[in-house]
Amino acid sequence: MSRFPKYIAAAAVAAAFAFPAYAGKFGLGRPALPEEIAAWDLDVAPDGTGLPAGSGDAVAGEEVFAEKCAVCHGDFAEGVGNWPKLAGGQGTLDHDDPLKTVGSYWPHLSTAWDYVNRSMPFGDAQSLTADEVYAIVAYILYSNDLVDDGFVLSKETFMEVELPNADGFIPDDRLEAEKHFWNPEPCMENCKENVEITMRAMVLDVTPEEESAASGAGAVPVEAAAVQEPSAEPIEAAAVLDPELVAKGEKAFRKCKACHQVGDGAKSKTGPILNGIIGAPAAAAEGFRYSKAMKAAADGGLVWDEVELAAFLAKPKAYMKGTKMSFAGLKKEGDIEAVIAYLKSHSQ
Repeated sequence: MSRFPKYIAAAAVAAAFAFPAYAGKFGLGRPALPEEIAAWDLDVAPDGTGLPAGSGDAVAGEEVFAEKCAVCHGDFAEGVGNWPKLAGGQGTLDHDDPLKTVGSYWPHLSTAWDYVNRSMPFGDAQSLTADEVYAIVAYILYSNDLVDDGFVLSKETFMEVELPNADGFIPDDRLEAEKHFWNPEPCMENCKENVEITMRAMVLDVTPEEESAASGAGAVPVEAAAVQEPSAEPIEAAAVLDPELVAKGEKAFRKCKACHQVGDGAKSKTGPILNGIIGAPAAAAEGFRYSKAMKAAADGGLVWDEVELAAFLAKPKAYMKGTKMSFAGLKKEGDIEAVIAYLKSHSQ
């Protein structure tokens, strides 16, 4: 006999002895104290029962999300590689390959809160404070266009949010409704001879790759133009740029690298390359598929000077309704100034 069944049997006996019913009889263990039970009781019901005190909005959530979540889920909750997407997918549930996210599929906000609180961040579960969980969930809601960035999620406002697919689920009554399909005893003779695979999953690339998680997390929403041809005129602005500000901008631009590239050999990815963005007309990167809103702005003569680009970076959705970017925007003027300085250093 192998050692494995013995191990399972021993574990089962040990587990049985650990139950309170056996504590008095065998003198092993003791009943759990109320405070010990409370430490494990993390459930949050759809009506908000079980929520702790605390609060957070999308602005605060953006920073926490970028630090703790974006490496897998992207800065805009759009997912990195095969790691889960948390935003988008509305109207796709009847498609052959639906995108199931918090905004398109999940029925209850409590599910999102409970999962983040119980299991995230990956590898460091239950390290988030209640305020951080509220803020992260608020940012996920904002990324799905379900709240504005000023909405404060808390125990008191929790029930004000209803997810779009709240009515898309029905009670599981299979115990009674499908009882007639079940056999009371397993088949032990005259059973089906062969078991055949009759259907395969349509989407098989569901396992995240480690290299995807290690890459940059998300992107600053610069769905803007890029000039790829070098200018015939010498660029004097680069000579007067503050090196410290450019260095700060380079650091802030790390968030953008999953979607945007600058410098030698840069190519358009999820977003267009940003070489020469300052002073360039909108939607000018060759071969990149811009949103209808960006194309319309380009037709209207939009040019990405520092003022326009700063306004876009501060709040993309407010600046351009219909932009593909779901990013909440850079809230610190210093970060915006630094990113623009960094982009100016890549004028060609």
